[in-house]
Amino acid sequence: MAKDKRSKAPPPAAPASAATGTAAAASPSWPPFKPSLPVVDLTPESLVQDKVVVLRSFFPRSLCRDYVSFLRELPLITTPGKPKRGEALRVNDRFQISDTRFANRLWTETGLKEAVLSKDVAQLWGGEVVGLNPNIRIYRYSAGQFFDAHYDDSNSVTLKTEAGAQVPVVTTWTLLLYLTSAADGCVGGETVFYPHDRRSPKEEIAVSLETGMLLLHKHGHDCMLHEGREVTAGEKWVIRTDLCVKR
Repeated sequence: MAKDKRSKAPPPAAPASAATGTAAAASPSWPPFKPSLPVVDLTPESLVQDKVVVLRSFFPRSLCRDYVSFLRELPLITTPGKPKRGEALRVNDRFQISDTRFANRLWTETGLKEAVLSKDVAQLWGGEVVGLNPNIRIYRYSAGQFFDAHYDDSNSVTLKTEAGAQVPVVTTWTLLLYLTSAADGCVGGETVFYPHDRRSPKEEIAVSLETGMLLLHKHGHDCMLHEGREVTAGEKWVIRTDLCVKR
């Protein structure tokens, strides 16, 4: 859940069914990861110390195109124009599903697991990372759409591991995979962080979209105020999930 800038402290964690908030639906037939991933050495790059990390070329451009074509066929739902009390204004189209298999594929078949668990960054995540949140969210921002300044909450979830065990976990970092950028006609849509929890143009850290780039940012009590800037042309496509550590 995303809270607006009026209150930073997240509420008590909800049980898994409420935390994921996903509909019971058949899993999509996600396209295969072709070519085999990773296509480059995934080197975590810190943009904000201990708070924001990117992995460039996580998906190659050809795979991003395949996924965008596939995602266009999903039943996207436009967010309400008026947010619930305490939530930030968000105007976009989205699809959301609980899909353990796809989350495991992203974790184990892309090089992400090895990159996250590498000794250079393993201490960042707030515990022992065991996988990704099965709550998979797809976002499409068209011209005029945006996500106002907010904080991302941490949630308690029960994660099914590759071995079939049920592990109680908590989400600690948001994961955003950008499938489009200016190279694909998307203008605007930057993810903007405000390190001092106030919307100041002089202090903002704006991360431009890169096709295939994966961005991780810390959430929960240590989440920075951030926003998805308005898209002014084209479309911004994003796959969203979270890192999960053992409780």
